[in-house]
Formats: sequence, structure tokens, C-alpha cells
Amino acid sequence: MTPLGRFVLATLCGLVLAGLVHVAAVLAIPYLAAGDAMARSRATLANDTSVLVHAAETGGTAEQAEGWLPPQDPALAVGVCAYDLDDGPVRITAETGPLLETIALHGRNGAYYAITDQAAVRGTVELVIMTRRQFDEALATADEDERNRDVRIVAPSREGFVTVRVLAALPSQQAQANEAARSVSCTIDGPDE
Repeated sequence: MTPLGRFVLATLCGLVLAGLVHVAAVLAIPYLAAGDAMARSRATLANDTSVLVHAAETGGTAEQAEGWLPPQDPALAVGVCAYDLDDGPVRITAETGPLLETIALHGRNGAYYAITDQAAVRGTVELVIMTRRQFDEALATADEDERNRDVRIVAPSREGFVTVRVLAALPSQQAQANEAARSVSCTIDGPDE
């Protein structure tokens, strides 16, 4: 075999091997990514309130939290609740206070909506997450004279999770921030509401 023939054969073998490795890597991704944020947050599906996953640690002893997030700002308390829109629209209700509070909605492909406590009406932020079909049904059955205080959001996917971040600017606000991150209501909107 000529040197050029050996080179071509080695190159073809290398390309075939590289192709097999890439196909194997792509097929292994679902098994290797079982610990992503979406999968971890699914454990909170049965809860009616958010679960504290990172406690504020501005001073003193930190409150115990689940701790599966990457390192966060020590002044932040982070709560998470998952949702599945197959059961119906999900209502997120947060009572705001003196601390900065943000709520972000995440789907499989990342965050798709965020809001702060500045959008609160009478101290309450109300979001309703729904599919396009659920949104159209809600519009069709809505009373034109009735005013809604909630913000209706059409989710890009049926499953996702909500993160609540509360900033404790001072050590004395640590417990208040942790409680605010834990107390956000995540409930399924029934047909009677």
C-alpha cells in the first residue's frame, strides 16, 4: 500500500470513529443530564408553596436549604416551585414587603419571563401561567366588566419551574428573606376560580 493510500485509510477510519463517538455522546445526553435544574425542581410539583433551595447567609448561622444550585450571592434567598400545565393553569402569588423580590419563569430552554416586586398591586404579585389553549379559553369566558389583577403569561412549554429570589440587604433581614422565598404560593387554578 502506498503512503497516500495509508493516509486516506487512516483518515477515513478516524472520521468514522469520530462520528461514532459523537452519535454516542448525543444519545447519552438525556442520561447524563438527569441532575439539571428542570429535573431537580420537579420534586416540588406536589407542593403548594415554593421550596427554599438557597438560604440567605448575611450573618450568623444559615438556615438549612436543599442546596443543589451553584454558589449564589450569600445575601439571596432562592425558592423554587415546578409546574405542569397539563393539570390546568398555575397561579403564582407572592406577597411583597420591604425586600427586593424577583420572580422568574423557566422552561426547558431557559428563562422566558421575569418580574420584580415593583409590579405588585396592593402588595401582591399574581401571575397565571397557561398554555395558548388555556389562555384562549380564559379570554372567551372572561367577563368584560371584571378587572383582573393577575398577569397572564403563555408558557412556551407545558412544564417548567419558577424561581423566587429575595435580597436580604442586612443581616437582620436574613430570616425575613428566607421566609419570603419559601412562602410564594404555586397552585393550580381550578375551573371555579
